[in-house]
Amino acid sequence: MFRKSTHSDSQAKTGGGFMTKLSKSGRELWARQFGEKSVSSVALSEKLLSLRGEASSVLIADELMARLSQMDDEAFLVYMQDLLEVFQPDPEHLKKIAEQYIAAPGPDTAYELSKASEATRQGVFRMMSTSPRGPMALLEIRKRLIGLLKAHPELKPIDGGLLYLFRSWYSRGFLELRRIDWTTPANILEKLIAYEAVHEIQGWPDLRRRLADDRRCYAFFHPALKDEPLIFVEVALLSEMASNISDVIDQDISEVSEDPNTAIFYSISNCQPGLKGVSFGNFLIKQVVRKLQADFPSLETFATLSPVPGFSKWIAQNDAALHAHDLDDQALCAHYLIHEKRGQMPLDPVARFHLGNGARLARLNPGGDMSERGMSQSRGILVNYVYDMKELEDNHEALVNSGVVATTPAIKKMASKIDGQL
Repeated sequence: MFRKSTHSDSQAKTGGGFMTKLSKSGRELWARQFGEKSVSSVALSEKLLSLRGEASSVLIADELMARLSQMDDEAFLVYMQDLLEVFQPDPEHLKKIAEQYIAAPGPDTAYELSKASEATRQGVFRMMSTSPRGPMALLEIRKRLIGLLKAHPELKPIDGGLLYLFRSWYSRGFLELRRIDWTTPANILEKLIAYEAVHEIQGWPDLRRRLADDRRCYAFFHPALKDEPLIFVEVALLSEMASNISDVIDQDISEVSEDPNTAIFYSISNCQPGLKGVSFGNFLIKQVVRKLQADFPSLETFATLSPVPGFSKWIAQNDAALHAHDLDDQALCAHYLIHEKRGQMPLDPVARFHLGNGARLARLNPGGDMSERGMSQSRGILVNYVYDMKELEDNHEALVNSGVVATTPAIKKMASKIDGQL
């Protein structure tokens, strides 16, 4: 039915270690299921699909995930290839249901067709999720799988299946917004330091400053991952719109305004690579804006201080065309953000996110981030995207339907300097 796994020896060792950790009742249950002989991970996956008892299914799911966590890259690839080859829909059953749908299309036959066309490996993943370690283990599995896709694009159906499940399991209705402050448990604070992806947190003193009274940090959590943030945002409460990241991060506490009028979202970090493609940021920003409006009535402006991570790469790709023209970075960046597209949406990933949420491109700030990362990605430019709740929907609709970027006349004028030159 399937090719013999090349990692049976390592699996047997893993299984043996697992067996020593089981209680007496657990060992007896394992022996009833499999005897004392070690079995392959594919056979365990097949057994997992056939079980009905909760205790035995959790036992086998735990064993399977323990094995996967200990597999080297080669063994993990073999298992993914086995999943792709073995755990497919039943072709004869699918053909039969498809014929029934063609003969009598409707909600009932469409539902049956949907069930019949689902790969059985989805059932394996669902059974894994019932184990206490399942949710985090599945995120790690997808993280490793994503790393294989470039060299092994044939595995994309497995990735697509996991993404489909994650979008359901981690939908907005299950997420909890929590404020992170200095009283938050240390194990969560440590994860903020580790997961910060925009402006590195330089140890505990830096983190404490970012959690001071003039700052806010919020994160989304999921009940299945109690102390694992999914995404978090850092906010500075200021008296004016910031143009330089050092003015935000290094601001002295004595300079804080008692009645801030501007909230600057200066860092948004996704924490779980396994959830790539599951969108949280748009919900997070809008919910935090509403929370801040309620807590600080003096706030009038909600804006980001964002990098332009694709700008330097775009410059390099168009160097020949740009070399003949004497154009400053600010005009080039304005053009890049307004006119360079992927379909109707901006080419730059951060612009695509904020403008897609309905924000307005409000200001470009040359020299806003002179760090090594800021220069290599954005040539030092940072961008203010403004979130005005009254215009978000109109801005979003104009972008997705017509490709129109909401911005100011001044930025449009800057962009027009290179019209027709590329």
